[in-house]
Amino acid sequence: MNLTSTNFYISVEQLNNLAISSIQGLTPALEWDENEHNFAILDCFEQSLRKSRRLLLAIDEQVELLTEEGVILSQHVKPNTRFVAEFEEGPVKKALADLSPLRALLTIASGTMKTGTLILTDDEEKTCARAKLQKLIPANGKAVVLVTPQGLRGYDQALSDLTTYIRTHGGTPLTAGNLYRMIDHSCVNYVSKPAIEIHPEETVFDTATNLIATYLPVVRANEYGVIHDLDTEFLHDYRVSLRKIRSVLSLLKGAYDVNQTLQLKMRFSALMAPTGALRDLDVYLLEQASFYTLVPHTMHAGLDAMFSLIADRRMEEQARLAAHLKTHRYKKEIKALVKLFSKKHKLKPGPNSSRASHDLACELIWKRYRKICRLAATINVATPDEEIHALRIECKKLRYLMEFFGIIFPQELFDSILKSLKQLQDSLGLFNDCSVQQLSLQSFVDGLSDEQHRFIITQSVGSLITILHQRQFAEREKIMNAFAHFSSDRIQRSFRTLCQNKKEL
Repeated sequence: MNLTSTNFYISVEQLNNLAISSIQGLTPALEWDENEHNFAILDCFEQSLRKSRRLLLAIDEQVELLTEEGVILSQHVKPNTRFVAEFEEGPVKKALADLSPLRALLTIASGTMKTGTLILTDDEEKTCARAKLQKLIPANGKAVVLVTPQGLRGYDQALSDLTTYIRTHGGTPLTAGNLYRMIDHSCVNYVSKPAIEIHPEETVFDTATNLIATYLPVVRANEYGVIHDLDTEFLHDYRVSLRKIRSVLSLLKGAYDVNQTLQLKMRFSALMAPTGALRDLDVYLLEQASFYTLVPHTMHAGLDAMFSLIADRRMEEQARLAAHLKTHRYKKEIKALVKLFSKKHKLKPGPNSSRASHDLACELIWKRYRKICRLAATINVATPDEEIHALRIECKKLRYLMEFFGIIFPQELFDSILKSLKQLQDSLGLFNDCSVQQLSLQSFVDGLSDEQHRFIITQSVGSLITILHQRQFAEREKIMNAFAHFSSDRIQRSFRTLCQNKKEL
């Protein structure tokens, strides 16, 4: 099915009112099918489809996609399909190729659906235009009707009149509104990287507090998805938000009292600690397909056995973390931290608390960049992995600093520098992945207690480690070139210009 039109949504009351008045001399009439269907509105947690002005409906065993251009695509889907990659080949799957393969499709609303038609007839009872109707009656929330005007050959004006009438009598174009909120006012728009307003003269204390107070709700928003194992990105976003909070405490030195800063670091580290094992297992399983491409087919049996063991361990680790997040102790601690940074009065100012954020940002960014340049100058083919890893950490700290304060700098120059930093981080990330994976795989083999599969797993992992070592060696030269670019005169001038108001530069 492939139709083109403008898609609207409207309340049931507005539709009924629309149907009792003539439209440019044409008589409207509503016709409803007696049959009911089960429906669900599907989207990712970030509401990627809504933000891209699309709507995905699961109707019985079909999925129907209403696109921004007004095209309606449909195809069959197996029950309980959670990821786009699991869809059968078809027009909807193809149209959703831009969605993250890591994100599950979640149910925004579900219930029953009735289909119908709004028909416009003239004085001779000839049909001049019609609109397809889909009344969504959610189990929880407000009923709403999807309206898709459809023209007939030779009656273009009637279609135009119908579309205008729908628009001016309560119909909201699907591309312009928020259907989810109309159905359920409590539907929250999740943002993994919330925008944070920082003013140049804002104090370091206020900036640090606002940053942490903004990231804490992101942590909390991901708890449900981690507990119920909806997809791996919930844990990823949970950890990234905690890491950013810890970076605020580490990088914005002196924002808070020294003792309180130490206590806060310990408290946030304690929140992060139980999540590491599950994330490591997630990364293994996310890399599963690529690992199979690296070794000969004769080694796949060993990988099969290894990933089966990893999947079992992941199931155990996920259950352990879910239980932890549901404990009274965890809930009490996370609520206390949210209250601490929202109320602020128990936060103790430190030696740099009253400094202007812009001044400190310029100073910290410049010093961090210069430190990276000094360390990068020593990198060669024989540099130990640990030193390159330390450089990666320094780059990550610089990245966080720049993202924290990006809003107060000239955008074009800032974006140009950040792009260069991201390119460097990409190379460092690949190098580090190869290094960490080799150590982790060897550790996995050393700790094997499954004697039945030990030999074939050891063989396969040995082959995999050899290939990862070769990849890592090839990536080292790319890192040297990337560092040479990042410490070039042009990039240095850009950083200097960005931070030019600091006298000590």
